[in-house]
Amino acid sequence: MIALTTAGESHGKGLFAILEGLPAGLKLDLAAIDARLAARQSGYGRGARQKIESDRVEILSGVRNGVTLGSPVAIAVWNRDYEAWRAYMAPEGCDGSAKKLTAVRPGHADLAGLEKFGGTDARNVLERASARETAVRVAAGEIFRQYLAAFGVHITGYVRGVGECVDGAEYGFDEIGAGRSPVLQMMDKELEKRACALIDGAKAAGDTLGGVIELRVKGLKAGFGSCMTYREKLDARLAAALMSVQAIKGVEVGLGFETARRLGSDVHDEICTDGVGFSRKTNRAGGIEGGMSNGEELVLRAAMKPIPTLMKGLSTVDAETMQGARAAAERSDVCAISACEVVLEAALCCELAAVCCERLGGDNMEEVIRRYGELK
Repeated sequence: MIALTTAGESHGKGLFAILEGLPAGLKLDLAAIDARLAARQSGYGRGARQKIESDRVEILSGVRNGVTLGSPVAIAVWNRDYEAWRAYMAPEGCDGSAKKLTAVRPGHADLAGLEKFGGTDARNVLERASARETAVRVAAGEIFRQYLAAFGVHITGYVRGVGECVDGAEYGFDEIGAGRSPVLQMMDKELEKRACALIDGAKAAGDTLGGVIELRVKGLKAGFGSCMTYREKLDARLAAALMSVQAIKGVEVGLGFETARRLGSDVHDEICTDGVGFSRKTNRAGGIEGGMSNGEELVLRAAMKPIPTLMKGLSTVDAETMQGARAAAERSDVCAISACEVVLEAALCCELAAVCCERLGGDNMEEVIRRYGELK
C-alpha cells in the first residue's frame, strides 16, 4: 500500500516526507527530482523567497545506489532560510514572542487554525499551512511519477488561464509537454503576454491573481478505481488529492461543469470496437466512468484562488486585541499559478501511484511491470 506523509514548517529546519509502499528495484533519477523542484520555484509573479531558497532533495533512507530497497523512503528538502529564523523557530527553544502574527489574513488558515488549535499567534498555524510545504510534496511526487512511468503511465499539464485570460484551445498530450512556456506554463504565447500584464497590474495594486490548470494522464488502462464503494471511486480520490493542494477551490473531470449545460447526447461518449477492444469516439468523461478509468486519457482541471496574502492587506481583526486591523503581509507571491501546476502534477502522481499499487501489488518493479502488462 503506497502512502505519503509530510512534515516540516515553512521557516523550520526543513521539509520532510516518508514514502511507504514503493517496491524494490525502482531506479531513481535524482536530477529529475531537483529539476521539478526548480520548476516549482520558477514562473512569472513569484515572490522574494524564491531567490533565497534553492531547493534540492536529499534521500535519507530506503534507497541504495540510486535504487529503492522496498523499505520506506525518507526524503528531505532543507530550508536555507532557517538560519535567519532559528531564533524564532528552533524546536529546542526560541523566542516565541518574536515574529508573532495576530492580524489574521482573510482567506488563509490563520483564524480557523487558531479557533481549532487555540492561542492567539497564527505563526503556529501558518508555518504548516504555508504552500512552502508543497516543496517536499513535489519531490515525493516526482518519485511516484518515476514509479508510474516504469509501467507506461505518464502525467503532464499546463496553465489554461490566469484571471480572465483563459485559453479555450485543446491540445494533445505530447503537444503540451513540448509546447508549454516556462514563463507561466501556458501554451498560447500571446495569451501568456496578456496574463503577465494582468500580473503586473495586480502587483502594482498590491493584489494577487489565481487561475486554472489542466492535467492529463496518458497510458492508464481501464479498471483502476471502483464503483463498489464510494471511497474507491477514482474521480473522487483524484479530486481530493488536487483539492488538498493549498489555494485549490474547485476540480473538474472531463467536461466538468459544462455537462450541466448540455443534453445527454452531447455529453456521453459513444463506444466503438475494433473487434478486439473498446474505445470511445470522444472523451467528454475525461477518462473516468462510474468511478473507474475507462482506458481513455484522464483530463482534470483545478481552479486556484488568488493567494490570500495581499501586500495592501485586507480588513480583519487582531486575534489578540480583538480590535480592527489590516491583515498581516507575509513575504508572498503575486501569482503562483506556474508553481501550482507543478504541485498539482505531483499531487496527482502521489494519489495515482497509490491507486495503481492497490491493484497491481508487487514487491519489486519487475513484478509490477509484468502485472501491468498482463492487464487488458
